[in-house]
Amino acid sequence: MVVKKKAAKVEAVVLDEEKLNKLIASLCISGADEEVRQIAQSLQSFLQLTDPVQQVQLIKKTGSQLEGLTEERSDGILDACLHTLSVVYTTLQAKNPLRRAVASALGSVPVWLQDRASNSLCGCLSDCMNSSSSDRYPQIIDIIAACLDGFLLGEKCINKLLPEVLKFLHKVLEDYPLQNRGLSGRHIAQAQLMQSCLNAVKTSMLVLQRSQESLSSALQAERDDSRLEDTLCSLLGCYIHILTDEEFIQSVQSTAGMAVVLLIRSVMGAGEGVAAVVCGLLLGSGPDLASAPRFLRRSCESLCSGVRPPAVSLFLCHGALAMLSWKSAPPGPQGEKLLLLVPDTLLGLDVSVKESSTAMVVARVLTLWSAAALDGLQGEPRLLSPGLQDSLSGRSDLQRRLLEHIYSHWEHPLDGVRHQTRSLFRNLLLLHQHASPSPLPPHEDPYISELTHSLLGLEWHMRGKYGSLSCLVELYGAKHLLDVDPQLPARLLGLMGDQTLAPYASDLLERLFVSHKAQLAAETEDWTESWHQTWVSPLLHVLCGARPEQTTFTLDYFLPKLLRCSPSCLTHMVQVLQDTPPCTTDSSGSRGPLGALMTCLRAARAQGVTPPSEQALWGGLVPLRLLRSALLHKHDQVRMDALGLVCESHRSTEVLTPHEMELIRHFLPANLNSQSPGVRQQTVSLLKKMLCRMKDSSQLLQKKLIQEADPEQRVQNSLHQYKEFLRWLCESLLDTLYPGASFSKCLMSLHLLGLLGQFFTFSTDPDGFGLGEVVTPTQAQNVLYCVASNFLEVKQLASALLRQLPPSAVGLQEVDRMRCVLQAALDLSTSNKPFDSVTAAHLFHLLLHQPDLIEALVSCSREQELPLQLAPPPAQASEAVILELNTLAVVQFLLHRLQSEVSRAELSLLQAAASFPLYGRAHCITAILQHLNTQSLTQTQQWRSLASQLIAVCYRMSDVVSPVVQSSSPEGLIPMDTESETSEGLQKILQEIQPRDTNDFFNSARELESSRPEDCAQRPTLKTASGAEGYRVTAQMVLVCCWRSMKEVAMLLGQLCQSLPLQHADGNDHARHGLITEEQVEGVGLYFRQQLLQSRHRGAFELAYVGFVRLTDMLCRSGSRVLQQLPSRWLSEVLEEVKSSDPSSKLCATRRSAGIPFYIQALLSSEPKSSSCSLLKMTMKELTALAMPSADRNTDSSTVPQVHALNILRALYRDTRLGENIIPFVSDGVQAAVLGFTSSVWAVRNSSTLLFSTLITRIFGVKRGKDEHSKKNRSVKTQIQKSPQPVLTTREAT
Repeated sequence: MVVKKKAAKVEAVVLDEEKLNKLIASLCISGADEEVRQIAQSLQSFLQLTDPVQQVQLIKKTGSQLEGLTEERSDGILDACLHTLSVVYTTLQAKNPLRRAVASALGSVPVWLQDRASNSLCGCLSDCMNSSSSDRYPQIIDIIAACLDGFLLGEKCINKLLPEVLKFLHKVLEDYPLQNRGLSGRHIAQAQLMQSCLNAVKTSMLVLQRSQESLSSALQAERDDSRLEDTLCSLLGCYIHILTDEEFIQSVQSTAGMAVVLLIRSVMGAGEGVAAVVCGLLLGSGPDLASAPRFLRRSCESLCSGVRPPAVSLFLCHGALAMLSWKSAPPGPQGEKLLLLVPDTLLGLDVSVKESSTAMVVARVLTLWSAAALDGLQGEPRLLSPGLQDSLSGRSDLQRRLLEHIYSHWEHPLDGVRHQTRSLFRNLLLLHQHASPSPLPPHEDPYISELTHSLLGLEWHMRGKYGSLSCLVELYGAKHLLDVDPQLPARLLGLMGDQTLAPYASDLLERLFVSHKAQLAAETEDWTESWHQTWVSPLLHVLCGARPEQTTFTLDYFLPKLLRCSPSCLTHMVQVLQDTPPCTTDSSGSRGPLGALMTCLRAARAQGVTPPSEQALWGGLVPLRLLRSALLHKHDQVRMDALGLVCESHRSTEVLTPHEMELIRHFLPANLNSQSPGVRQQTVSLLKKMLCRMKDSSQLLQKKLIQEADPEQRVQNSLHQYKEFLRWLCESLLDTLYPGASFSKCLMSLHLLGLLGQFFTFSTDPDGFGLGEVVTPTQAQNVLYCVASNFLEVKQLASALLRQLPPSAVGLQEVDRMRCVLQAALDLSTSNKPFDSVTAAHLFHLLLHQPDLIEALVSCSREQELPLQLAPPPAQASEAVILELNTLAVVQFLLHRLQSEVSRAELSLLQAAASFPLYGRAHCITAILQHLNTQSLTQTQQWRSLASQLIAVCYRMSDVVSPVVQSSSPEGLIPMDTESETSEGLQKILQEIQPRDTNDFFNSARELESSRPEDCAQRPTLKTASGAEGYRVTAQMVLVCCWRSMKEVAMLLGQLCQSLPLQHADGNDHARHGLITEEQVEGVGLYFRQQLLQSRHRGAFELAYVGFVRLTDMLCRSGSRVLQQLPSRWLSEVLEEVKSSDPSSKLCATRRSAGIPFYIQALLSSEPKSSSCSLLKMTMKELTALAMPSADRNTDSSTVPQVHALNILRALYRDTRLGENIIPFVSDGVQAAVLGFTSSVWAVRNSSTLLFSTLITRIFGVKRGKDEHSKKNRSVKTQIQKSPQPVLTTREAT
């Protein structure tokens, strides 16, 4: 698919009124000649317009007029025109096409006018840099960069203002770190500042590169005046500050490293002195900086003195490789020293690197170094010193260390590191080739021969070896590996059954058979037989003998590549498989020759290898009887391959033949009730491809029918056959949806009917296929029954299909029928069966698009005597207005009923659990709001009031059910009821469990009082509505009601905060009107805090966590400064509470700290991954220190914070959203877990065991199988090299 580049948005120039009036007044046209008068008039019109497109046209016209000036003039009107263009250029925002038009106009002035235009632009640039506030820094930086982007006049201005520009850049880079310190906790603002700082550093580098000559001349001319030197020294100091400040993200630091080397090179020139200075910076040696000028030496010495972060050397290495030239001439002694010092420094850093992002930079810089070394060898290798060539040859110590780095990183979790490792290995082979005085064949080269045997001898579960072997194939050919291991093709095909190894093995196989084919074709013309014997025969043996599930990845990854490499091998495959007799006694479950034949034909057809034929299917390669037999084969995969052969095509417009439609009729009835989810999914996917092909080909046929005056009868016949087939398919699928149909049959039929509606629609248009005429009211009623299914997927598909069916068949326009459906939805929304509320939500969603819904709601409110006033939609209202008003009315109705039921539940929770559980109404409200576009609402006042009421009723619901879910034993609790006959017994139960809501079990155990028969309360018994029969309310009923209510409260509050527009003041103190206020959002956050920190029931706090995650995501994206700082504040508060927790704390130390880890997870996951992750680092530092054993925490009562810390760490190590950012803290976590085993408190030992188990899984991965290839998980050596610091000291280990 071709994706069009997003067009830049043209915005009109916006000037303040005073400046605009001055510019218009300066363009007075009196007293000027005709040509200048036209230019001034065009600019006046430009300033008075507000349409950006017209402004661009006028600027282009002005440029043409300026270019047409032939005679030199000295009038002031022309200077005013140039000044106007310069002001406009320095006012426009970045990436505005109008700016490029203005630049083109200024650049088109005649030669005699260029100096005046340059002076005008210089004046405007100087004014911007001198009078700009910090808010305009990004815009000025962008203007400077734009002047150097193919704009010759702008580049001339930058060179003329070079000292001033450098001084401004120094001012910006000095101010950004100060701003960053004041944005603590505001992650979005910090990310924007980091991007601005990155642009500033890049722009300063661009200025230094483009003004090299001007800089050298200025330094020579100002030997007695040190202002420029001081500016350069200060600018270098800013680079070094960014380089050493770990608060900056790595991309900014890496760019600063390049800027340091570039500035040194710009001042000193491209000579040996620069390499010597860079070597001194890498070594941290002050004496090696002697060759640098004095003013540079002052800043460089600050980089060499004291302790600096390890990443500084890494970024300096990157800068040296990127900013110094390694191609133009062989390096001198200092250059060779630097070339060998860089990998030595990087390999030294590689041992101490913990962050995955830093490991990525190390891998990339090592690859960059190998490319630079390769450039030096490829230039003039004879001019290089013998020592350098020996150091780069294959058997050198440097290559050995680099190979060790490759072996330890070729299975790194990051794809980028693995890719860079493979590139490094390839470059090392090339370095060995070029460093050798006389290259040898691979079998005669001892280094290559030893390396090949070593790689082939490694375990095949090591995924990195496949890329290294591919590099050997690329450089030395496939025959080299086949000579060493003739069984290599069969060995690799045997590995294709492993999902994790299949992509790597298939890539290696592709390189092997492509290279082998090229080598055989170069040696002899009759190469096909040998090639087929080597590659095709092992494949056919696997397809015929292995089980279908073991060959899935062989078919996905290997077979298509083989067919693309040699399409002629298909004929060989078909011939061999048709000649192979079927194995009737095989009990291994293999697909046999017939299944293998279907597989090969399907893959070939998908690749376009078998062109269609009108006389026979697929060129007559396979008879029709084999297809019919394969479509009903006993093996699922054989049936799927046969169906894929029928449905799939290389061209989406290929016409479906009558034979293919007949085969679908033969296949579908017998396979519609498949019990295998995988088979159902594949069937739907393949039939979707067929329907898409029918749609595209039918459009092509209809186009031919319209364009051709005398269309062929074949075109009309094809369209008629399409119509008959689609009608048959629609009728067959609808007939299977009878009441009582099986789940699999309903699911398949609904999926396929939904695809029919998606591709062809159920319209009654006679010009189309008329599928709507097939649908009867009875069949539509059957689809409506499917909405009441117990299976969620069936509900969803049926609900979506009902909106596609013809309205006349569904019949919701009939008032009585709509009222019946509405009443059913209202009844189901208060059912005590949880799936009934889901059904009610789907019914409401179906009714929301009906114009008469409000009238039906008014009728229901009258019947129930509800004081609810609902206004019907106006006449001729749009669909969006109808949807909004209907949604508002339904939510108001449900809210009113929910408020009444909450009031009753406050009196009797037992009655609520049995008769009107609260969660159903709340679930329906949440589901209805999810389908509403809240950014384009018209009834804002009503929605604002409704949002406040919804938040209030959520709090009330939570207050009702919180005593149950926050109890230490919620599973068996029935709370006290004010109107229950058993209030005395229930009160005793409540009192019995109440003391256990604290953590006093750490201090002492206690015995429960023995219960007396007379104290045992009777289980509450409730009457039904009719009063005829009573039933018992169990603790499970109460618990389900309570935790589901808590779930729906969390989901509803999260939905409100995430979807409703926020009312706040932006960064410029401009009020933004919304539906929910900052105070309400903060109140919701405090509610989630209370629930997560105090709930004991896992279902309750896990679902509160889902809602809290929605809230934290919204906080970071909001434009409110107050809300952006809430996650940081909440995190600090909860960590302090964890530190100070004791046995009397409300924080739950049992149940793995309950919701506390979830609360901290949500706060940390809201931090942008592109930031410096300061919250994560701070949290892990405090938790790790808290989890370590201490002499101050050696009693049962003082270990509560340690237990919390261990449980929280376990949750953080398991959180996949933290990704590789958590890896640097793994070793500390292992140490805390192992040392926790020595505690005398059982709770600490238990939490330590759980943490250790999580860390082992995080380090080595999950064992996915019982075969030998399950060794593919990360090795101990890899993890030790990734976290090299010792986990335990000798004393601690013993």
